[in-house]
Amino acid sequence: LNRGFTEMHCMRGHSNFVSCVCIIPPSDLYPRGLIATGGNDHNICIFTVDNTAPLYVLKGHKNTVCSLSSGKFGTLLSGSWDTTAKVWLHDRCMMTLQGHTAAIWAVKILPEQGLMLTGSADKTIKLWKAGRCERTFTGHEDCVRGLAILSEMEFLSCANDASVRRWQISGECLQVYYGHTNYIYSISVFPRCKDFVTTGEDRSLRIWKRGECTQTIRLPAQSVWCCCVLDNGDIVVGASDGIIRVFTESLERTASAEEIQAFENELSQASIDPKTGDLGDINADDLPGKEHLKDPGTRDGQTRLIKDNGKVEAYQWSVSEGRWIKIGDVVGSSGATQQTSGKVLFEGKEYDYVFTIDVNESGPSYKLPYNISDDPWLTAYNFLQKNDLNPMFLDQVAKFIMDNTKGQTLLNTNTQFSDPFTGAGRYVPGSSSGSNTVPAADPFTGAGRYVPGSGSNAVAPLGGVDPYTGMGAYQSAAAKAENIYFPKKDAVTFDQANPTQILGKLKELNGSANEEQKLTEDDLIILEKLLSATCNTSAEMPTAQQLQTLWRAVNWPEDIVFPALDILRLSVRHPTVNENFCGEKDHVQFIHLLLKFLNPKGKQANQLLALRALCNCFVNQAGQKLLMEQRDEIMTQAIEMKSGNNKNIHIALATLTLNYAVCLHKVNNIEGKAQCLSVISTVMEVVQDLEAVFRLLVALGTLITDDINAVQLAKSLGVDSQIKKYASVSEPAKVKECCRFVLNLL
Repeated sequence: LNRGFTEMHCMRGHSNFVSCVCIIPPSDLYPRGLIATGGNDHNICIFTVDNTAPLYVLKGHKNTVCSLSSGKFGTLLSGSWDTTAKVWLHDRCMMTLQGHTAAIWAVKILPEQGLMLTGSADKTIKLWKAGRCERTFTGHEDCVRGLAILSEMEFLSCANDASVRRWQISGECLQVYYGHTNYIYSISVFPRCKDFVTTGEDRSLRIWKRGECTQTIRLPAQSVWCCCVLDNGDIVVGASDGIIRVFTESLERTASAEEIQAFENELSQASIDPKTGDLGDINADDLPGKEHLKDPGTRDGQTRLIKDNGKVEAYQWSVSEGRWIKIGDVVGSSGATQQTSGKVLFEGKEYDYVFTIDVNESGPSYKLPYNISDDPWLTAYNFLQKNDLNPMFLDQVAKFIMDNTKGQTLLNTNTQFSDPFTGAGRYVPGSSSGSNTVPAADPFTGAGRYVPGSGSNAVAPLGGVDPYTGMGAYQSAAAKAENIYFPKKDAVTFDQANPTQILGKLKELNGSANEEQKLTEDDLIILEKLLSATCNTSAEMPTAQQLQTLWRAVNWPEDIVFPALDILRLSVRHPTVNENFCGEKDHVQFIHLLLKFLNPKGKQANQLLALRALCNCFVNQAGQKLLMEQRDEIMTQAIEMKSGNNKNIHIALATLTLNYAVCLHKVNNIEGKAQCLSVISTVMEVVQDLEAVFRLLVALGTLITDDINAVQLAKSLGVDSQIKKYASVSEPAKVKECCRFVLNLL
């Protein structure tokens, strides 16, 4: 009977070593699922289970890909030494997550909420939603090496500081687990419970139940790089000796007696560096002989050292077998001390020694960390205090410390090992490194004061009006059972204007401008003519002189520029003005001018009018071309406007996203769609105004119509769960109706 595993394929596709493997769940297209591998060649290879050559290769990272995690609908998250993580959908990169300052060693997806986690050598963990970092978790004191999901609300992390931490998604660290005595490389959770396993640089696989390390399994290899719990509860580990081992509780799947004996023989012949700290008192002169093994252990995994023919041997107690199992020979300096064995990690700190103290045979053991430079009496006192032990043991513990550190001096020894990701010494990271904006008073309020475009943002009334313009013969979609909302074909603009009030405010503020920036009476007349030409109250065409004067005005100081920005907002709809500002000649300075006003700390009037001006650029081809070319920079800056509670700004931001969706629906740019979907998901979290929600829903529907990749990406971001609540909104009906049409696609 063959209880083991058989090699089916040897898949090749990388040009250098493979550092991570991930299973992509079955889909309609690939009912047996896919296998993803990340390599030192910066690439990710995707294999089918029945072919040894890659189905396709994902390129984009600039350094080794060292972590992979799969999500729903074919999404894949990758982490790299290049300090970025990337989100892939099938064979395309949807977005890049930037924010860490060192290599990303671990990634995980929480698919139900559209959340992603990244753990880094910068000692932090970041939580991402829709491509944006929502939270940074700090607490680990060294590189974060592994992540594991416990539930929708909790996850685990392990690190080079020898600790495991349990976190809430909201940011709190709930618990810290100590047990390993060196770097922890990997962590995996048992199915349908919160128990887990870890592996690390201390030659061990450790099993944790109910928050306690209940079993330690030694392996005949110094570095146990990775572990995985299978659906049947078996544990798979990979180690630096190139062997994969499977451990089980099932008698049916247990290896043969010969295989178990061979494993024990290999384990007994291993050499143990005493720096691991699990070996307790390592003064060879005082160690007992083999007769000490006649006494049974007091707990599973208990370690005992004996001296046999001048050698120090380590044994571990197995409760299930009722015997001591040799786990190796202790090697080091004379007497097998830690004199030249390097530092020991304990609770995230380095010590020269970590002794194991058994207070009594039936009680628990305690770890006693000690540095040669420490006062043994103070160390003994702190040890007794920490563990709530009888202070009468003070002399005994202090004498134990002094007896076991005789003649020791301070040393600085580096212990080297081979990292499977680098092939060299361990990776040493560099040093590691949202405020709520209270909106200022609206500058446009007050009787008789100029309010730019105030009439254009009201929620459209029902009954015979267009949902955007308030005109036309819009009818209830419910009555017609017809989707009249998306895909939207044309840009939505902000056209409301009161030229008299705009010019009045411009003249008023012109009086407070600097002399070199002040407009002359002729300049004001020129701008009045421009406003007439672009608001269709004059048949004249805009002139170069008018545009030059407008450019001077929009470069006024931020405190007084808003009426000039409003003239720009209206003028840029005109083909001549649009071509002038958005064409090849002046487009760079034009975009930089508008982006300058999209500053979260800036004036809300300027933010609003800059967003509206960008929206109006879409009505002509030159503006569309420019905004599509500058999409990444514009959207990255614009999304910062989501903070605060100014509904007009939220509507303008939603409209900008909608206009991008209109363009992207025509060209089917999946990367651009990914960015817009990310913006929609992010803004949906904070927006409350239903007109803004409606425009985001139309943008969403436009993006995903006739595009299965965009549908799957939207699902992976959790957009469907975000918008469900709007399907039951009573007023305005267009929100409910549009939402239901979108949900039908999702």
